Amino acid sequence: MIIRTAILVDGGFYRKRALKLFGKKTPQQRADELIEYCERHYKDKKGSKNEHYLYRIFYYDCKPYDTVIFNPLTQKNIDMKTTEMYTWSNDFFKCLTKKRKVALRMGELLESGSGYNLKSKSLNRLLRGEIAVNDLTQDDFILDIMQKGVDMRIGLDIASLAHKQLVDQIILIAGDSDFVPAAKHARREGIDFILDPLWNSIKPSLNEHIDGLATRCKEDASEDSLHISHISK
Repeated sequence: MIIRTAILVDGGFYRKRALKLFGKKTPQQRADELIEYCERHYKDKKGSKNEHYLYRIFYYDCKPYDTVIFNPLTQKNIDMKTTEMYTWSNDFFKCLTKKRKVALRMGELLESGSGYNLKSKSLNRLLRGEIAVNDLTQDDFILDIMQKGVDMRIGLDIASLAHKQLVDQIILIAGDSDFVPAAKHARREGIDFILDPLWNSIKPSLNEHIDGLATRCKEDASEDSLHISHISK
């Protein structure tokens, strides 16, 4: 029996988790890694009597922030177009567009609400008096960029794939996002719905609305390495 599988990837979530699990990489290496990781979900399934066919990999993200952001530590404005993150992100997206059976779904960024925030761990240390304001460094801050439309696009594609019966299985690589209504619709249409949270913790109640959890790497990055092969269109 042939199982048609679509893999949907929350890009912002994947890049954050991949950095922790697999380390820092070039745009090309990260793109190759993503394809290699997705392959783990539908290739070489030992003991399976079914043949898995990849329908498509849908990758959801936003273009990098391209305006000016105020840095509270240095008290200076930063032109995001001049940053390494801006260049890396654009190169990464270009690499993905060259991959076979990969479709990019781009949302938008919200200028309001985006900026540098103090990490919760650093904030707690500051409130406990363990450090002073003058002790803060750039490592204590995180650049929080607000996205718009990514979750909506994920939900719409899940509903469309299920309604048109284009696939038999949907694998969603994401965190605890608001995709439950779409997942419920897919399951009602007979779709096997699998969530891959990449070892990120999820709410226990979420298990009620999915058919299974599957992460295809070890939680300890030092024990797991992806063999990267260059796969293009």
